[in-house]
Amino acid sequence: MTKQTFIKGAMILLAAGIINRLLGFAPRIALPRIIGAEGVGIYQLSYPFLTVMLTIITGGIPLAVAKWIAEAESQGDSARVKYIFRTAMGLVTVLGIVMTAVMLLGAKWITTHILPDARVYQTFIVMTPMLVIIGISSVYRGYFQGKQNMIPTAVSQIVETVLRIIASLSFAYLLLPYGLEWAAAGAMLGAVIGEIGGLAVLLWKYYKDKRSDKNHPSIEKAPSASNHVPVLRRLLSLSIPVTGSRMVGSFSYLLESILTARSLAAAGIATGIATAQYGALQGMIIPLLLLPTALTYSLAVSLVPSLSEAAARGDHALIHKRLHQSLRLALVSGAPFVVVMSLFAEPICRILYAHADIAPMLKLIAPVGIFIYLQAPLQAALQALNKPGTALINTLIGAIVKLFLIVQLASNPDFGIYGALIAINVNIVLVTILHGISVLRFIGFHMKLADFIKVGAAMVIMGASAQFTMNQQLISAEWLNLIIASAASTLVYLMLMVVMKIIDRHDIQRIPFLGGWFKT
Repeated sequence: MTKQTFIKGAMILLAAGIINRLLGFAPRIALPRIIGAEGVGIYQLSYPFLTVMLTIITGGIPLAVAKWIAEAESQGDSARVKYIFRTAMGLVTVLGIVMTAVMLLGAKWITTHILPDARVYQTFIVMTPMLVIIGISSVYRGYFQGKQNMIPTAVSQIVETVLRIIASLSFAYLLLPYGLEWAAAGAMLGAVIGEIGGLAVLLWKYYKDKRSDKNHPSIEKAPSASNHVPVLRRLLSLSIPVTGSRMVGSFSYLLESILTARSLAAAGIATGIATAQYGALQGMIIPLLLLPTALTYSLAVSLVPSLSEAAARGDHALIHKRLHQSLRLALVSGAPFVVVMSLFAEPICRILYAHADIAPMLKLIAPVGIFIYLQAPLQAALQALNKPGTALINTLIGAIVKLFLIVQLASNPDFGIYGALIAINVNIVLVTILHGISVLRFIGFHMKLADFIKVGAAMVIMGASAQFTMNQQLISAEWLNLIIASAASTLVYLMLMVVMKIIDRHDIQRIPFLGGWFKT
């Protein structure tokens, strides 16, 4: 099996993440045009409950699998790797079956009494198979990540995205004559088909590697059956706190959807309009903001096994180096997106969604994007350093503050949906700062202030050049002017990053395909 370095593994996932984000925007753009913002709202309302169920099933198990397999691999204990994988797979499968039964049996009551719009029932039923499918896929991904082989994860994500796009748009269009609720269910059916395709890729790669291992057998000591207990105990010792931390996030996401809808109703907004506003926020604005997380996700995934190995060896210098690489890349790559989304919110929303009226939402939330991009590597570091409980407390504090602010602000007619946006912004900034303080306390690591100042200055200059280029109206087509302004200003930004020595030739050399052009 191929093992990649930390940066190479991150770049493989980054390439896949960029492809997925670009491909994934096809349904983000097309779906609102097929079923409207209200239909997107119905579709989105089912996801928070699915996220809670998936957190219960998987939670921190993939992370634990990646961490312990990385450690076992570093010690050459292949027998231990097999026991870790089998134990995790058994646990996830059982939990998946139980939670699927719970969802199917309680679907009518949940959609009527818990979720804010009863029209979500059909979508809710259609999505239930994803619990077992995603649960099993997550263990396979944790297995490959633990072996520091990111290619299967990357390929499966691309296959899942392509299948989901084709199936979601097709079924949404075909079922639209039966009503918005059935069109939303059709879009969710496409997501199920995509997950099945992604799992098929992981299964194929896993069994291909097993056949390869049989052709090259190694001598290994067979562990006793009693080793099952310590393996399960060790898996649970990490996964339960991580599950708790993610459960806080997932449950707050569920409560966020419920409280946002209830608060908007209290502000005098009708259910259909509230659902449409929620659909615009969660189905259009938030995905735009999360575009750069293709990088932060790839960094976080690669960071866990890399930091785990370094921590096991007591190599604090390497821990600091990896963290600095991750946060620097997240900061540098996320900043241009923040500039473009803040300056050009209205043309972006008009071109992508034909809904310029939602631009103020994007303009309000875009500046805190930089905190989102830094948050993932910081949280991954806490988990890899055996501090998941700290991440849990930080996330819990942020969730409590967010939910309190949603109730206070979104129910005020003067704020409405923007009250929910303000609450989300406060949550993002607060949790990221708390994670940063925790990492500083545990290992004495912090980003250099000079890096933030340099990137901030580059953002200001980039913004000025972008606005100047856009104002020239070089071409009559608005979308082409937007692309030209964004590309030209990003080039200016990258040049400034090189001049300021934030990035250098060695950083570029690590990027797949482009790196070869900069090698001496």
